[in-house]
Amino acid sequence: MTPFGRVVTAMITPFTGDGRVDEDSLARLSRHLVENGSDAVFVAGTTGESPTLTDDEKIGLVHSVRRAVGDSVQILIGSGTYDTAKSVELSKRAADAGANGLVAVTPYYSKPEQRGLIAHFTAIADATDVPVMLYNIPGRTGRLIEVATLAELAGHDNIVAVKDAVMDIDHTSDTVATAPGLPVYSGQDSYTMPMMAVGAVGVVSVVSHLAGKQVAAMVGAMHAGNLSEARRLHHLLLPLCSALFVESNPAPVKAALSKYWGPVGAPRLPLAEALGSTVEGVGAALAALQDATA
Repeated sequence: MTPFGRVVTAMITPFTGDGRVDEDSLARLSRHLVENGSDAVFVAGTTGESPTLTDDEKIGLVHSVRRAVGDSVQILIGSGTYDTAKSVELSKRAADAGANGLVAVTPYYSKPEQRGLIAHFTAIADATDVPVMLYNIPGRTGRLIEVATLAELAGHDNIVAVKDAVMDIDHTSDTVATAPGLPVYSGQDSYTMPMMAVGAVGVVSVVSHLAGKQVAAMVGAMHAGNLSEARRLHHLLLPLCSALFVESNPAPVKAALSKYWGPVGAPRLPLAEALGSTVEGVGAALAALQDATA
């Protein structure tokens, strides 16, 4: 019931000073994530700045990450948009590029009805043989994938998981109970341990860029039934989770990586670079976590 492993990192897209994809940093970061607990890497998602990437750049990320890490991990790509036809086309290109999974976000801005969501996600799932993870994030898209809709979509052979960033434990509980064949991944780092307590199987993480081993240890502790250790790690990770979302993701994690790991460039506009105070807050939380888990 973990089709993409336990820890999937929603990977940032490194850029050079002139705004191009930084292939060298991308390769280094891919290997770093794998070496620090990621079972899969998710490119061209929100954290990867998908709204500002061209389709060619998105497909290029799949090829580049594969060259960097080989077949050691699964590579997922965000192929869903608010245009069904474009989503289908991009999904086909991703399949041809060798992606192991497609992530299809709720169509944003247009706010389709639930029957429209079913038709949209079904079209994407029908387009290829690559398994699909639905992405439920109403705070960004303006539309919730309702539990009954998830249960219906779970009947599709190619729809194998949902990334739940609803930030509502009742919704997660209802999803697990109503669609038991649809594994749930936490889409919000601070909710991972509570969501796993009601049946989620893992996390699509941002924090794992900086604390991959600790995130993997917490998720592993939950799978092992070691609640006290999972709770300890949850509380240690929580300040870092909070610090990384003081400003819009992925500005804080990109700035923190550049300062504490290696240069990954600034976000593309309209996202602004994170404030120095934000980066200092991330650094303090990271240092405290490392001291407590050394």
